[in-house]
Amino acid sequence: MPDETLSLDHLMKAARPGGPSVLTEVTELAPAAGEHASIAPARYTTKQGAATYIYEDRFIDGERVTTVLVDSKSSVLNRMEGAVVDAIDSGHPLLSRWPRIEVSYGSGADKRTFSCLRLPHRAFDAHIRAGTIDGTPVTQHERYVAARNADPGNALAMLNTSFATPAFGAWDSSRKARQARYPSIIVGEVVGVLANQDSAEPRAASYSGARVDPVAMGLDLDEKRLRAILEPQKHEYSAKFIGKRALKVSELGLAAIPPSDEGLAGIATRRIIRSHVLSFALLRRLRFGAGPEGDVAIRALIAATLIDAMVRSDSELQLRANCHLVEKEPPRLTLDLRFGERLELAPLTVEAADALLAEAYEAARPYGVEWNGVTLAVAGNELIWGAIDEADAE
Repeated sequence: MPDETLSLDHLMKAARPGGPSVLTEVTELAPAAGEHASIAPARYTTKQGAATYIYEDRFIDGERVTTVLVDSKSSVLNRMEGAVVDAIDSGHPLLSRWPRIEVSYGSGADKRTFSCLRLPHRAFDAHIRAGTIDGTPVTQHERYVAARNADPGNALAMLNTSFATPAFGAWDSSRKARQARYPSIIVGEVVGVLANQDSAEPRAASYSGARVDPVAMGLDLDEKRLRAILEPQKHEYSAKFIGKRALKVSELGLAAIPPSDEGLAGIATRRIIRSHVLSFALLRRLRFGAGPEGDVAIRALIAATLIDAMVRSDSELQLRANCHLVEKEPPRLTLDLRFGERLELAPLTVEAADALLAEAYEAARPYGVEWNGVTLAVAGNELIWGAIDEADAE
């Protein structure tokens, strides 16, 4: 295992023109139960509405192989953002001060708050744009307008309002002019090499799903009695369900459901590979009006933040049900040195990534970076709130 650890000096050099192009991390994973166990890859829906997995050819160790997509680029990015949200919720001394926008719906016990880290379009998300700040429409609020008018040529106003937007990437696609585009500086994915490379057409196993009712397997109730059972709990169901012309016993969670083999089951893999790529080339496209040295320091802070998010996400290998994985070996962290040269670095722990982030933050503070715990609080649009419960129910 390499002895050298990623340092702020590495990030500062990478943030300067002509520096390293990328930082990569590649990890061999394995089914937690052993190589005999199947895993559940990411599931997608065909145009016909059927569930499917994504198969594709990859070039691995000099050989063309058929793989299955275990976790997509967008999903991996969401997991990294989720790791930051978890740290914020846990009161992390530095990440909890992250500049962010939060939109809230409802009040009291029913209040629901969503961070720009969770919303798909980050600072440009429709939930934010449709809301108000102290009674002023968000799209007319001075601070939001300044952030929205920022662009990669000077992104400081956005960075100090929604740090996630320039860091993880976003596109202000709904705006008729001055559409800011921030590319994703870090990407990642998890792929599995299929155990069976001889099949012309990859096929997932199917499972036999069923439900057993130990009280009454063959329970049969007429419509009148079903409605009487439903009446005291109808507030828990959607209006669409309540309005059905005819109910089934099984729809109320009663009686048995016979087995079927229509559901997708797991896939056997001979190898599972998780990878991340942080592009310094993209990062160097960002400027912040802080002069050459200030821009370098702020870029290094963004890189340190994304690395911290990556390491935190790595430490929580929970993708979905029936996809339990473990690390088969330490992550291989590699810094590109240009001209074909590479530097192998020691894997990072969460504690080491936190220390690197703290050092990068102190270096960037003199150049206008504001991590003071102030959140841009948005009141969600009541018209949207009124439809939320019904949409969730459906």
